[in-house]
Amino acid sequence: MIGKYIRLERIINRETKRAVIVPMDHGVSVGPIPGITNMKEAMAQVAYGGANAVVVHKGIVASGHRGGGPDMGLIVHLSGSTSLSPEPNTKTLVCTVEEAVRLGADGVSVHVNIGDDNERQMLADFGKVAKEASEWGMPLLAMVYPRGKKIKDEYAPDAVKHAARLGAELGADIVKVSYTGSCETFRDVVDGCHVPVIIAGGPKMDSDRAILEMVRGAVDAGASGTSIGRNVFQHDNPTKIVKALYMIVHNNATVDEALNYLNG
Repeated sequence: MIGKYIRLERIINRETKRAVIVPMDHGVSVGPIPGITNMKEAMAQVAYGGANAVVVHKGIVASGHRGGGPDMGLIVHLSGSTSLSPEPNTKTLVCTVEEAVRLGADGVSVHVNIGDDNERQMLADFGKVAKEASEWGMPLLAMVYPRGKKIKDEYAPDAVKHAARLGAELGADIVKVSYTGSCETFRDVVDGCHVPVIIAGGPKMDSDRAILEMVRGAVDAGASGTSIGRNVFQHDNPTKIVKALYMIVHNNATVDEALNYLNG
């Protein structure tokens, strides 16, 4: 469907076939943490760094709309849960594809935690959203993580590989998973998934080098980009860290080149 391809080009760079996405949907799960209290300012900072798209919940679309500055894709997140819940890993649908269309979205996203006690419902929701997204010509980003009682290590290559493949199998156009810690192991993840794979940023990191080395390793393994939240919007200079990520993802810069820019 041509509509889906047109929208995908607003999320994924049409020349490099890669993307720097910044998720800012954390307000539902943990509240207005530093970096996303003023959403218009937060979104402007990453847009000027060259972010291809942001991920936000439906109620933030209007308050975050800038009305100027660089273009940036809009992905509306359809899933939610809070850290206050007795089952924080169980995601519930809180928006529909049709609502996202009315809001002007270029894509939608869902979050599934495989291995959770309520995996069954999250998979059913994933299937429902995939069907609706296909009917509307709407790109679907699936955030899939191994999290639950049976999961000993959510970063284990076999678990992440399974998560990525599940996302592709159920109809996602882009799959977001955790980085497995090395280029070699992450290459297996990418090779087993027939749609673009992007990496999550995970918890706040101690250094810029650690962030950039993770991204360089993922791209070298065949990843199609990043979807990094806290390590971007809580950075001392969100605009510059996004630009540094852009340099690696789209310009194939080395870690040292990106660091030199960041510290320059």
